[in-house]
Amino acid sequence: MQFSKFATAAFLAMVVGSAAVNNASAAQCGKTSAGFSDWIQEFKQEAAGQGVNARLLDQVFATVSYNTNTIRADRGQKSFKLSFDQFMKKRGGAVIISRGKAMKKNNASLFSRIESRYGVPAGPLIAIWGMETGFGGYMGNEHTLSAVATLAYDCRRTDYFTDQLYAALQLVGSKSLALNARGAAHGEIGQTQFLPRNVVRFGADGDGDGRIDLVHSRADALASTANFLRGHGWQPGAGYQPGEPNFGALQGWNAASVYQQAIAYIGAQIDGR
Repeated sequence: MQFSKFATAAFLAMVVGSAAVNNASAAQCGKTSAGFSDWIQEFKQEAAGQGVNARLLDQVFATVSYNTNTIRADRGQKSFKLSFDQFMKKRGGAVIISRGKAMKKNNASLFSRIESRYGVPAGPLIAIWGMETGFGGYMGNEHTLSAVATLAYDCRRTDYFTDQLYAALQLVGSKSLALNARGAAHGEIGQTQFLPRNVVRFGADGDGDGRIDLVHSRADALASTANFLRGHGWQPGAGYQPGEPNFGALQGWNAASVYQQAIAYIGAQIDGR
């Protein structure tokens, strides 16, 4: 999946503005698959009213279906309730540290470039990369547009994922996301698992080829992750352990405290801190 330079400023303004759609006119959410087809028709009307091209909407929703795997995953995120030691064991923390040290050594010039540009050292980037996809080993097999649309329809986090859906439409409209793209259960994309809105906001061309490809280019995925952390307040040269200035940026990556602690710990082991 290749992410080219993003859509025009006018399209971006439309997408950002769409998040503020009046609740009275918003498509009706649901808790089962029963109302999904009706929701699609309502959402398409809503999106068209926000300026999204009708042909684009037809193309996208011709590929979309209610994703029960996505709902099951959304309801079953039990690992974030584990203790730190349990979480590290479940996520293979020791293996990530061992492989991560080798990754840092074997990609030293890449990590040096990223740190020079964004101020983020290798350790936390490698920790995220390892925990999210096993260094790109498994990025998910769910239909991305169906996953995001299902969560936009679902009543649990409708507003949040409606915004993600508008971002996904932007990526499709700019030919930056394929209609058949596949990723993780919540619509995350690539080697470090970016949701569509974060691709739009923080996607970076780390290998200098003029494209942003978070799936096939580790340089793009890692540069984008560093750009995300910088966008969440990362301060070059400051520490990233709990209580230090950059731990807040790690909190921006994932809301689960045990995940934040794991990034900090694994990163420190890899960076030798």
